[in-house]
Amino acid sequence: MKIAVDAMGGDRAPQEIIAGAVDAARKMNLQIILVGIQEVIEKELENHDIKNLPIFVQPAAEIVTMDDSPGKAMRRKRESSIAVGLRLVRDNRAQGFISAGNSGATMAIAMVTLKKLKGIDRPAIVTCLPTLKKPVAILDVGGNVDCSPLHLAQFAIMGSVYAERVLNRKHPRVGLLSNGEEESKGNELTRETHDLLKNSPLNYVGPVEGRDIYPGELDVIVCDGFVGNVVLKTSEGLALAMTDILRQELTSSFRRRLGAWLCRPGLKNLKQRVDYSEYGGAPLLGINGNCFIAHGSSCRKAMRNGIRLCAEFSEQKVNEHLLSELDRNHEIQKLLPRKKLWKQLKEKIISLESSSENGETEPSS
Repeated sequence: MKIAVDAMGGDRAPQEIIAGAVDAARKMNLQIILVGIQEVIEKELENHDIKNLPIFVQPAAEIVTMDDSPGKAMRRKRESSIAVGLRLVRDNRAQGFISAGNSGATMAIAMVTLKKLKGIDRPAIVTCLPTLKKPVAILDVGGNVDCSPLHLAQFAIMGSVYAERVLNRKHPRVGLLSNGEEESKGNELTRETHDLLKNSPLNYVGPVEGRDIYPGELDVIVCDGFVGNVVLKTSEGLALAMTDILRQELTSSFRRRLGAWLCRPGLKNLKQRVDYSEYGGAPLLGINGNCFIAHGSSCRKAMRNGIRLCAEFSEQKVNEHLLSELDRNHEIQKLLPRKKLWKQLKEKIISLESSSENGETEPSS
């Protein structure tokens, strides 16, 4: 299996990105294609022992920076490391692509280069959050800040397949993130999405609150990209803050330092569970190909794990199962337009009746 890696993307590129790719080539049965400025990549590879390792370089003339808008990157930088890497996937020269660079640009270029899966209106970025029991998949976490109920319903289908095929969950429990568990709560988006999901064959448990994320009873949590990104960044910040607070408290006196020394194995496991680098990257679901988006500050370990997940995604044939599940849930995509049409018709009837009672006349149209 060949995985294309954007060697130029990320805050720590190319050093940490290439180091993680070298680790992946050494420890996994994978071929790595490093995409980017050839001279820069080859110079960095001199710092590693890559003898007999299946590592190749694919030249790319341009780099997409974090300041580039997705539209600009897509239109004006057609020979960027992101564009070239995704074309390798499109042309079946690589089974997956991963980038720690500009996530908006990666998503935009992937939609144009690889196209969307049939039945998907918007791709979504899915990531896993640590919980008391097992990681929970949450989507979307930044791809789409404005969504319709149909988009969220599609996210639920994609998240369920991902949890089943990649996270090995049987009958994944799907929740819709809202500000209350009651059906009457939430905004119009969540209420209409709830109506769609409760009629679907998914194992949908209903609306859930933010406090329901971390007990670990759910497998998939669905929300729009604005809410999901806030949840993700807040969780990352909280984990870092709690780690620093714990370190301050455990080193404030000799007795506490002694206790911390005795608790080292447990503290090490705790750090591992909340470390984003353990999860590596987030797949872009709904694209006709395998595209992973890694954290912008990905280190060597994060990139290695991201490449591993990218390979597993391809091995599990997630997209094939997604298409099958979308066909099975095709009926829910018809419910929303009918419901909206009936709602508009009902509002028009009420308006006409009100005007008639007030003695007003309506245009014949």
